[in-house]
Amino acid sequence: MSATMKHLVRAAVTVGFMAAAAGAMANAELNKPAPAFAAVGADGKPVRLDAYKGKTVVLEWTNHECPYVKKHYESGNIPNLQKDAAGKGVVWLQVVSSAPGKQGNVDGATAQKLNASRKAAPAATVLDADGKIGKMYGAQTTPHMFIINPAGQLVYKGGIDSIATASKDDLAKAENYVTAALNAISAGKPVQKANTKPYGCSIKYG
Repeated sequence: MSATMKHLVRAAVTVGFMAAAAGAMANAELNKPAPAFAAVGADGKPVRLDAYKGKTVVLEWTNHECPYVKKHYESGNIPNLQKDAAGKGVVWLQVVSSAPGKQGNVDGATAQKLNASRKAAPAATVLDADGKIGKMYGAQTTPHMFIINPAGQLVYKGGIDSIATASKDDLAKAENYVTAALNAISAGKPVQKANTKPYGCSIKYG
């Protein structure tokens, strides 16, 4: 085989791998119906997205060992957001897509203990150890946030706020994109910054 032919074969294999990777990781589209899913919650009960039709739903990808997640939980930022959302009738779902044996993977009992110790208040914690839900949404980081409006459309995806660090000192200075999006939805207005860059630890897919 000539050097040119070997180069072409290597290029084709590389493109094939890239295409396969792209196919495995979908990308949920804004202003389109949010991808439906059914899973098991940390409490052993089923969690179905379509059960929340008519409500605003927040999806929060999380990994309790990630420094960026710790920033938002240890400061009380995410627990406070969860409680505020619940008080307004918003359904907040944590999603754990860490694969077995990888950072952040937890069983249901551990997830519940973590939430209790951090005073977290999600409506449910979705266990997604096979990563199907995360890949369906194109979730990349922890945290990575997605918001679905009462009509079932995805209206926000991206970072939790505007300052991509693991420092709690930056919270007061940051623009909270999730709060802004929820306020817009509540007021019947379009989300102004609907697609922002997520930051945090990469999701530990299998």
